[in-house]
Amino acid sequence: MAKKLTNRVTWVGKVDWELKNFHGREYSTQKGSSYNSYLIRDKKTVLIDTVWQPFDKEFVSRLKQEIDLKEIDFIIANHGEIDHSGALPELLREIPDTPIYCTAKGAQILQGHYHQDWNFVTVKTGDKLELGNCSLVFIEAPMLHWPDSMFTYMTGENILFSNDAFGQHYATESLYNDKVDYSELYAETLKYYANILTPFSSLVIRKIEEVLKFNLPIDMICPSHGVIWKENPVSIVEQYLKWADAYQENQITIIYDTMWNATRRMAEAIAAGIRQADKSVTVKLYNSSKEDKNDIITEIFRSKAVLWGSPTVNNGYLHSIGGLLEMIKGLKFKKKIGAAFGSYGWSGEAVKQLTEELAGCGFQVADDGHRTLWVPDEKGLADCREYGKEFLAFTRQ
Repeated sequence: MAKKLTNRVTWVGKVDWELKNFHGREYSTQKGSSYNSYLIRDKKTVLIDTVWQPFDKEFVSRLKQEIDLKEIDFIIANHGEIDHSGALPELLREIPDTPIYCTAKGAQILQGHYHQDWNFVTVKTGDKLELGNCSLVFIEAPMLHWPDSMFTYMTGENILFSNDAFGQHYATESLYNDKVDYSELYAETLKYYANILTPFSSLVIRKIEEVLKFNLPIDMICPSHGVIWKENPVSIVEQYLKWADAYQENQITIIYDTMWNATRRMAEAIAAGIRQADKSVTVKLYNSSKEDKNDIITEIFRSKAVLWGSPTVNNGYLHSIGGLLEMIKGLKFKKKIGAAFGSYGWSGEAVKQLTEELAGCGFQVADDGHRTLWVPDEKGLADCREYGKEFLAFTRQ
């Protein structure tokens, strides 16, 4: 169902309540998502982005109820990823010659996805498209989070169509940020930044500073996923600047996998030692084989330090830990401290391997790690508690 944002702008997207995984199951979406598409009516009519391909026919059918498709003068493709552009083939069967405004990289990516010679009009930062009373200003935003990404700013209405920036995977009929549960919205927005935009944090800062130099009045930020920022929209921009600056809270996260609970008992004892030394520190424990990997990554993003635990199995560490570390390597977290621990029976290589892997992931490694032979007894647990205190002391240096 279409929803008017202003007299000129209408939301014509799709709320996907059933979506539980995204990016080939690399991102969990327990709260669903939305694919936001926007229709602008001025003297010229513009469609900004479409929806994911499984909803292409539904999208075009609903769009026909809102407008005669032949009245659409231009299409803006802020980003070529399938969840944004998936309905383009279905739409362009109806209006095949409609100009598509995108970056040069955007044209390459759309051609790579769909192998169609559409009517591409490539734009760069500062280019304008006059609509009549209003105009659209294009701002390239490469690697936020694909090389083709761009923002589109609408003068007159003071709306920033921000593409993936400032979005979240969050299904709601409420549409606006002041109409939803704030704690849920914050959690999903933080998760989105931590899991998708973290590797590009330096670019986030530069792009936001560049946009701020234009002194553009912003009454609304309309991202490609989730809610529209209508109440105090600049607050999310300020939050992004904080998150992009090697963000951390007073939190230590302990991540482990375990075979016969020896490493779990070590993790709990280390956590107890940290809490004994400083009750103001938030300590969280996650079993990497049971918890959602994207939620764990979000907690790593929030943490100043992370401890990684695994028993030694077949001369190495368990695969759930290895998978997380591979994801962490790509996310390129900054200014985080790490260390390893684990139980073993006869060879015990896991802790050394984890320590080396943490260094390769960009962690400041606190020490050589902590090992326990077989299941820790009372002395072994006491040693783990002491190790927790020592690790905490290192984080304060």
